[in-house]
Amino acid sequence: MPLNQKNPTLTDSWKKLKEHFNLITKQSIEDHFKTNKNRGKEFSTNFNEIHFDYSKNKINSETINLFNELLMEINFSESVKSYFEGDKINDTESRSVLHTALRAKETDEIFVDGVNIMHEVIQSRKKMMDFSDKVISGSYKGVDDAKITDIVNIGIGGSDLGPSMVCESLSHYKTRLNVHFVNNVDGDQIHEVLKRLTPTRTLFIIVSKTFTTIETITNAQVAKEWFQSNAKKSDISKNFVGVSSNAKAVKEFGINHSNIFPMWDWVGGRFSLWGSVGLAINLFIGSKNFNDLLMGANEMDNHFKSEPISKNIPLLAACISIWHNNFFDYETHAIIPYNQNMKSFSAYLQQASMESNGKQTSRNGEFIDYQSGSIIWGQVGTNAQHSFFQLLHQGTKIIPCDFIGFSNPMNNNIKSHQILMANFFAQTKALMIGKKDSNAHKHFKGDRPTNTILIKKLSPKNLGSLVALYEHKIFSVGVILNLFSFDQFGVELGKNLANDILKDIEQKSSIKNDSSTENLLNKFFDSI
Repeated sequence: MPLNQKNPTLTDSWKKLKEHFNLITKQSIEDHFKTNKNRGKEFSTNFNEIHFDYSKNKINSETINLFNELLMEINFSESVKSYFEGDKINDTESRSVLHTALRAKETDEIFVDGVNIMHEVIQSRKKMMDFSDKVISGSYKGVDDAKITDIVNIGIGGSDLGPSMVCESLSHYKTRLNVHFVNNVDGDQIHEVLKRLTPTRTLFIIVSKTFTTIETITNAQVAKEWFQSNAKKSDISKNFVGVSSNAKAVKEFGINHSNIFPMWDWVGGRFSLWGSVGLAINLFIGSKNFNDLLMGANEMDNHFKSEPISKNIPLLAACISIWHNNFFDYETHAIIPYNQNMKSFSAYLQQASMESNGKQTSRNGEFIDYQSGSIIWGQVGTNAQHSFFQLLHQGTKIIPCDFIGFSNPMNNNIKSHQILMANFFAQTKALMIGKKDSNAHKHFKGDRPTNTILIKKLSPKNLGSLVALYEHKIFSVGVILNLFSFDQFGVELGKNLANDILKDIEQKSSIKNDSSTENLLNKFFDSI
């Protein structure tokens, strides 16, 4: 069943939300706390070890009720059903969207084109975990019967950002293996990685759905040449693994058929860390922890499918995001995790969100006249407090933020963690209440909205739930705003032009370009 094609701004409930906005915008966030002493509890909800506090926003119960009316008017529940049941909701590419199937239970049945895909999902999951267990134990060997010590994941975009973010975040759960990520076609990156490694002890994972992505294949060729020039044997079959849907190209590259792991059309790259694309994660944290990651995501899937808006964390987050973006005209949204291991989390969400909902066209194929997805950015606390928080507190732009913190540290550094969390709680309070001062330079207006996500511990299961939370938020924003969230045609134009300009560079020709590009190419040619 296709998703609905209603322009949200023309619905009766959107008009009611607009009228409500005109009334509520005159009240400060602090005013809401003054009139409701129990607001902190009433505007919070829990899921397993995750507590979501959305009380520090310009909303009240009527706001939530009106968004619920909007959800009913656009038949949101049917869209959720289509999402999970494998309907081809990626309409522009005629594909299902089933990253949720990658973390589904073995007993689940999910159909694509009349075929239950769970058999091949479970088969692929088992193959990945069995392979990882062998590499971690040392029973799987590279050439010269060498035990693998280092993993190099070569990919870009969704084939890199998800796995690298999870490995970085869960470094406390590391196995004996060291994992390195190569993504940029800038040759300096891969050479800096390779010079620290021993060929026979290194396992390369080449991740590319088509096995034609120019950045990935260029780096894979560099890795292959380095391996063959430094190892006694030129056979790469034991030290290279392919994650791709193009088995023929992977085999032609020299990778053994048994070392090919599948990708499917019904999983988009930026949502693919849960399957074979997550092989580097599985190797880095081990199969038990990887399974916990999947379990956490699966439990968040069930939460999203079943809970009403008042308790549904992804749905609340999506509606609040639209409230800020489409009513208050707050165009950007900052993600601030208070955990150094999560320093790449905002970059991961930047791709997941902006590649999904950075669209100018409705599902009807018409240009929209309202804001689509927000600009997502961020950094870890407390580092961020010493950089861009000046603008958050006293700038002329109002930037809603998600603060993500953990009650318990991973190590026994209690004093440091108390200082960290004191800052975590203080910042959302300061952004809300501000500070009155007769000196304008020291005056803080406050009234800056935030969500607080407080999690018991940064565990694989909780991280899985957190990532799935944001995936479902992204889906929900797209459904409500009548966008196709699962294609990414916007990345193609620049790629195609790059291929044309590469030919110009190879031929040292600057003609057929605009005068700026022509002049820049000539400057480039003069410098090499």
